[in-house]
Order: sequence, then C-alpha cells, then structure tokens
Amino acid sequence: MALEVGIVGLPNVGKSTIFNALTAAGALAANYPFATIEPNVGVVAVPDDRLRVINQYQPTEKIIPASVRVVDIAGIVRGASTGEGLGNKFLSHIREVDAILHVVRCFVDNDITHVEGTVDPIRDIDTIDTELALADLESVSSGMDKGGRQARSGDKEAIARMDVMKKCRDQLDQGKPVRGIEFNPEERKIVKGLGLITAKKVLYVANVNEADLHGEGPLVEKVRERAKVEGGGVVPICGKLESELAELGDADRKEMLESMGLKEPALAALTREAYKLLGRQSYFTAGPKEIRAWEIPVGATAPQAAGVIHTDFERGFIRANIYTLDDLVQYKTEAAIKAAGKLRAEGKDYVMKDGDITHFLFNV
Repeated sequence: MALEVGIVGLPNVGKSTIFNALTAAGALAANYPFATIEPNVGVVAVPDDRLRVINQYQPTEKIIPASVRVVDIAGIVRGASTGEGLGNKFLSHIREVDAILHVVRCFVDNDITHVEGTVDPIRDIDTIDTELALADLESVSSGMDKGGRQARSGDKEAIARMDVMKKCRDQLDQGKPVRGIEFNPEERKIVKGLGLITAKKVLYVANVNEADLHGEGPLVEKVRERAKVEGGGVVPICGKLESELAELGDADRKEMLESMGLKEPALAALTREAYKLLGRQSYFTAGPKEIRAWEIPVGATAPQAAGVIHTDFERGFIRANIYTLDDLVQYKTEAAIKAAGKLRAEGKDYVMKDGDITHFLFNV
C-alpha cells in the first residue's frame, strides 16, 4: 500500500484547492491514472519521465507509475489540540499519515479572508506547530505517567523509553516540534513507536499568486528561511492556476504552460518532492505487458525490492539482473545490453539504486 502524506493548513490557505487539483483527472501530464478513494483521500501518480524513455525502446500494453496517497486533513484552528473546531478528528487523521505537506498562504488578496485577519506565513506555521506540539505534549506526558513505574523498577527498555520521552517533553514544552531533535538510531526507533505528530517530516507548500509563480517574493523567502532551519523544503504552487490546469485537456494544458514559461504543472514537482520526503525511490520492470515503477525505501536490498512485487520473490530470491536507463538508451535492446556485458548480476547484499531496470530470478 502506498505511503500517505497529509495536507495540513489553517482554513482559507488553499489547502483543499491544492488537494482537489492534485487528485483531479489529468492533473499530472501524461495521462497518469489517479483515484479519489474517499472525499478526503486521493492516490496521485508520481510523474517520472524515465517511464516514457523506457517505452521508446520497449513497446508495452500499459505504463504504471509509482503513487502517493494524499489525505486532505480538516483545517486547523487555534485550540485544535483541546478539541476546538474539528480538533479531535483532525488529530486522529494526522497521526496516521507518514509525512506532512503544510500549505501556507503566501499571497495577499482582499477578496479571500485570512482566518487571522492578515497574511503572515511564519505566524501561521507557528500556530499549527503549537497546536501539534500541545497534542504531542499531552501524549508524551500521559506516556511518562504510565511508564514511570516500569522505569523505576530498573527495566532497561523502560528507562531508555523514559529518557527519550523526557527529551521530547522538553522540546514540546517550548512549543517546538520533535523533528528538531537529533536522535541516535536506537532513540529514533523509540520515537517512531510513540506516534508523535511533530516527529513527522514536513514539506512546506507555499501557495502563491500568479505574479509570483516561482516563489521569489518576500513571503515565500520567509518560509524558505524557516524550512532551512528545520532541514526541510519548500515548493511554491499557485493553487488557483493548478486548479485551472487540472481541468484542461493535454494540448490546452501544454499551451497554457508554455504561454507562462513553465515546463510542467507545479503539482508534478510537489508530488516528486513528497515521494522523496517519504524516503522513497523507484526501480523499474519492463516488458511487453507493462512497464512499471516500483516504490521502495532508499537503502532497500535487491531481495527486499523483489518482495514488493511478491513475498515469494523475496523468500526465494536467487539474483537480480540489472541495467540502467543510460545502457538502454545507448544499446537500444536488452539483448544488446547483455552482449555488451552491461547486464549486471547482483546478489542478496546489493543495495538498489534509483532507476535500476531489473529482472528477478527466484525459486520457491
């Protein structure tokens, strides 16, 4: 099942506009499939031009890109952590996603009211961070109350867990997210088990107007500075323009993009960045029935990658025969790649690289 990113933001920042554009049919050029599973959940294809290049040399019946599930989470207001607005519902949804796309309004428009009365992206980020930190603080405090007795009895695991929770509590007490703390690998495992919202990675989505499509204005700069401190990223998007593009056919969309000096919808860049945020990369399988991008964690071994296709492939893994897209472009066919000695046989310890084109041999 595809990993999930949750779109969060204050009311009226363009969050749902961007979600609707993401999941609209044809929103991502090249007719990639999409689906809206529920009113607030969509599956979005990860645009990848390498699939088209493979198809130039390998005719196929269908092309299947990797995908990301996107959840539109109810707008957050001050007091959400104490149940204001749709607070409790929103908190349960956001705990379940793997990473967060935080939509921040970076344009002034007197016709669109801002919930706080003025446009200030850093104040908006702080509002949401504070609500999430308060929700996590309650969760950590409750965990510390429950785990204290075990830790006092000398249980090593309970002591380690307690130490991590204290670190988290100290950070959250200052209204700061847990993702800002440096943890060692053992501590990171414990943090993952705590299910804290502010431990999740965040990508800021700066919603801009048509006069600042590349996000070069002062409001987006402020968001970039904030993201830099947190080790995160920023993608500028004009929600209004993306909505219009999503409703056009391929030819009209291409013409509109060209007239604005753009190569692709900004949503394509956003989807790719979301994929990276989740720590994902793709390898490919290619044949006459389908060319497909398979989603794997960065650092996955060849048997683990095989297991994404079917658990039997991992269990009975023998080897992976691998070549690169550059090999395919140079030699044109798999037979020619093999004849040139460029088809590599990789074993169980091989760590997959992004873009590997692969055949697995297995025996069960």
